[in-house]
Amino acid sequence: MAAAVSPFSGVLQLTDLDDFIGPSQDCIKPIKVDKKAGKAAAKIRIEDDGSYFQVSEDGESQKLEKAKITLNDCLACSGCITSAESVLITQQSHEELYKVLNTNKNAGSASQKLVVVSVSPQCRASLAARYKLAPLDTAKKLTAFFKRLGVHFVFDTTFSRNFSLLESQREFVRRFRRRAEEERALPMLAAACPGWICYAEKTHGSFIIPHVSTAKSPQQVMGSLVKGCFAERQNLTPDQIYHVAVMPCYDKKLEASRPDFFIQEHQTREVDCVITTGEVVKLLDQEGVSLVDMEPAPLDGMFSSPSEERLLGHAGGGSGGYLEHIFKHAAMELFGIQVGHVEYKPLRNKDFQEVTLEKEGEVVLRFALAYGFRNIQNLVQKLKRGKSPYHYVEVMACPSGCLNGGGQLRADGEASKDLLQQVERLYDLAEAEKPEANQDVRAVYEEWLGGPESEQARQALHTQYHPVEKANAASMNIKW
Repeated sequence: MAAAVSPFSGVLQLTDLDDFIGPSQDCIKPIKVDKKAGKAAAKIRIEDDGSYFQVSEDGESQKLEKAKITLNDCLACSGCITSAESVLITQQSHEELYKVLNTNKNAGSASQKLVVVSVSPQCRASLAARYKLAPLDTAKKLTAFFKRLGVHFVFDTTFSRNFSLLESQREFVRRFRRRAEEERALPMLAAACPGWICYAEKTHGSFIIPHVSTAKSPQQVMGSLVKGCFAERQNLTPDQIYHVAVMPCYDKKLEASRPDFFIQEHQTREVDCVITTGEVVKLLDQEGVSLVDMEPAPLDGMFSSPSEERLLGHAGGGSGGYLEHIFKHAAMELFGIQVGHVEYKPLRNKDFQEVTLEKEGEVVLRFALAYGFRNIQNLVQKLKRGKSPYHYVEVMACPSGCLNGGGQLRADGEASKDLLQQVERLYDLAEAEKPEANQDVRAVYEEWLGGPESEQARQALHTQYHPVEKANAASMNIKW
């Protein structure tokens, strides 16, 4: 399901029926016209832009409010999520975080859990736009707010994304080199978006899964680091840490709940709870404070003290820059070509763009980004027909990518476009660094993971995805 209409927040808006997976499309009937009588045979008309109109018997139209769906509505159509998944989601909320923090306050020191919050840079940019703050000020004030609630450490998932990018780079090069022997080695499809993964597993599992990257998302890499390396440094077991991720997407809650990310030995998840940007605002409101009024606190670093004067990020767009980093790495590693600026070529729309590398007049690498489910479905259908020309595709469920995730803060009407542009601008203010240049990343590989090619690195930084039986994924056949 696409994050923008994920039902997990309670009530959400369907903003674009062409690009988000909501309830079964059979639930929403477009108008039918009786050509002989010239009258409408139904009462609801859906325009190309997604607007709803009620049509009276005499043909007069009245524009309706955008449709709203609840978790119960989605379950009623047996579509996007299962009942079991909905139970897991109840454990993923800001209210659950409150319960843990209150339990900690009333517990003795021996039974208290160390509470760690990991914040995604997309959420930080959304909050900065809402409160008209600089990203660095937002990070410091957010740190202060969480620590006021009783959180012990607040980290930036930009750090864990370094590992996700590096592992994706290495995986692509390996796949490219064995493409002749392994039919489904290419194209490699990004796996950082859980909405896309949910759709792939439930609709095209056995065919698509071999193409999907095994590198963990930044959220789950952070889970491995917090419950593994960081826990060891704190002389704690994984179950003695309660790890919360602040994410721009409701589907990240489902990702955290996957059995693959459960640590059996200690009976704990790598990420215990996921809250969205909107839920952070709910926490602020419940506490009766504004982020603007918080006194800034020093930033936390997982393995060293970060500079308080700058925030680090990655080039290549608000969804993490997977295409750009893999493209540059592969160009050098496979063809000895140093790529500086990456030139994107929009195809159908801004959410489907292509990047190519030429050597001696021949295209040797062809990458694409595909955002939104219309582009995703076109990509999948071409892949099934054997007509996909790409070596790698950065796939994201939400139009405009993660900065426009369903858990991000919204504005009404035309102002939403302006808000998204502001969030993009604020996100880009972070200083871009190359993952391989981060000394703390190198230290983690050497001291804790035993090197990038070790079995421990594979277990900590990679995962597997699984086709879901059709009987368990009823009505995920999307009709456009």
